[in-house]
Amino acid sequence: MIEQAEAVEKQLAEAVKQAGKKGPGTNRGIETMFRSAYRVQMELTSLADNKANMMISINGIIISIILAAVAPKLDSNPWLILPTVVFLVGTMVSIIYAILAARPRVNRNPITLEDLEHSQGNILFFGNFANLDKEQFTDGMLELMQDKRVLYETMIHNIHDLGLVLNRKFGLLKVAYTSFMVALILGVLSFMIVFFWILQQAG
Repeated sequence: MIEQAEAVEKQLAEAVKQAGKKGPGTNRGIETMFRSAYRVQMELTSLADNKANMMISINGIIISIILAAVAPKLDSNPWLILPTVVFLVGTMVSIIYAILAARPRVNRNPITLEDLEHSQGNILFFGNFANLDKEQFTDGMLELMQDKRVLYETMIHNIHDLGLVLNRKFGLLKVAYTSFMVALILGVLSFMIVFFWILQQAG
């Protein structure tokens, strides 16, 4: 995801260089590029959140079933302990990482109008401008729109920040799905091994 964000940033930086050149469709092409980049980032963010919510729901159901149906039988069937522990540990790890992926995480770095004048901070990100009152925010936005290059750079930085967030989300989701898969495989195998062992002991 970081590579994709960097690629988008390079494309937008090139577009900024070409922004001063007059030509049919130049401004429209830049606007289309920004719009497309933002749309892709938002769609990927929604996809990541949906995947995280699905993992949370599935693992929550499995944990509930194990605790309600299997746990009461451990006293009379101690052989269930191993596969039960495997399932619980794997699903717990999976649900924890899924929750971390879905949990909102915002880096709040308040900015001032002086920071904006020196091209510091991102007024397009609410974590930065939340401390500004309405008049300061309006002045900052109007000043940003006065300089096309600064405006483009701010939008580029915003897209890059979104890409970093997405990279973290999908990294956590990868661990969640891997843990879930390992829990299923090892859990089912341990059930089968213990079951066949009991059959052999009975025979």
